Amino acid sequence: MNRREFARMSALSLAATQLSSTGIGQPQRKIGYAPVGLGQISSIFMRAVANSSTTKITGLVSGHPEKAARFADMYGVPCSSIYNYEDFDRIRENKDIDATYIGLPNSMHKEFTVRSAQAGKHVLCEKPMAISSAECREMIAVCRKADRKLMIAYRIHYDPTHLKAVELIKQGRIGEIQYCEGNFGSYFQANQWRLTRAMGGGGPLMDMGIYPLNTIRFYTGIEPVRFAAMTSTMDRQSGRFKDIEESLSWTMEMSSGVLANCATSYTTRLPGYIKVIGSRGNVLVTTAYSYEGLHLDAHLDDPDGKSGTDIHEDSTGKMPFQFQIEAEDFAECILQNKESRTPGEEGLKDLEAIEKIYAAAGQPIA
Repeated sequence: MNRREFARMSALSLAATQLSSTGIGQPQRKIGYAPVGLGQISSIFMRAVANSSTTKITGLVSGHPEKAARFADMYGVPCSSIYNYEDFDRIRENKDIDATYIGLPNSMHKEFTVRSAQAGKHVLCEKPMAISSAECREMIAVCRKADRKLMIAYRIHYDPTHLKAVELIKQGRIGEIQYCEGNFGSYFQANQWRLTRAMGGGGPLMDMGIYPLNTIRFYTGIEPVRFAAMTSTMDRQSGRFKDIEESLSWTMEMSSGVLANCATSYTTRLPGYIKVIGSRGNVLVTTAYSYEGLHLDAHLDDPDGKSGTDIHEDSTGKMPFQFQIEAEDFAECILQNKESRTPGEEGLKDLEAIEKIYAAAGQPIA
C-alpha cells in the first residue's frame, strides 16, 4: 500500500468511526406494535408487521384469552404483554410497546385511541377514524396534549398503484380535472357489528363508501363543499337493515366546481374503482380498494392533440403488502419525529363529509 492509498483508507476509517459514534448508518430499533382487537383486519396487520424489518408485535389486547394466547405463540409475545379491555391501561408500564393499532369496531376507536395516548403510546387507528367529527376532534386533542402521534390507516395513500395515479394527475398529464367517480360495496350476512348503528356509527358509507370519498379527495387534492344524497333499502324482510341503510349514492361538488359521483352498498358487490377525467386524458384504477390485484389504466393525450399515450399497470403487491407499508411509514414517523401523511386531521375531514352526506340524504347521524 503506497502513501496515497494509506491516506485514503485512513480517511475512510475515520469517517466510519464518526458515523458509528453518532449512530448514523446503524440499524434502527424495531418499533413495537400492540394490536387492540384481534379480528380479521388485525390478523392481516400482524402478518404485515412480522414481515417487516423495522416493526414487530410486542403486545396484544383482546377480550378473548384463547385467541390472544394463539397469536402470542405465533408472534413470540410474552404472556405478560397480553392485555384485556379492562386492564388495558397497564400498557403504560410496557416499554416494548411504542404504538397501538386500533382494529376495533368503529364505535370503540375513540375510547382506545384516547386511552392509548394517555398511556403514552402512539396510535395507528383504522378508518373511519370515529363515528362523529366531535369524536375525531377529541382524539386529535388528546393525542396532541399527550405528545403522541396519531395516524389513520388509509392504506390507499401508501399503495404504489394509487401513488402512480396521483403522480399522473399532479403532473398535469390528464389536464384540468373535469369529473370524478367511484364506488365500493360488498355483501354482509346478518348479525355483524357493521349492521348496527351502535357499533358501526352508520351504514355502508362508514365502512365501504369512505374509500371512494377519501380517494377522490386524495387524488384531486380538492375538498368537497356541497352534497346531494339518496339512500335505499330493498331488503325489508330479513331484518338486516332495521338500523341502517342498505345502499347509498351521493354527489359531491368540489371546491373547484368539479362534480364527483359515488355509490356504496352492503348487498351489492360494487367492484371498487376510482376514475378521474381531465381535459386531456383520464385515470382509472379498478379493484381499487382490494388488498391486492389493483389495475391502473390511463389515457394521456399529447399536447399536439394528434396522439396519446396509454398506460396499463397491474399491482405486484400481495396481501399484506399495503399494511406493511403503512406500518413501516408510521414507525419511521415515530423514530424520526415526523408528521404522518394521514394524520388525525385527514380522518376528521372524512367524518365531516360523511355527516354532511347523511344530512343531505335525510338521515343525519350527528
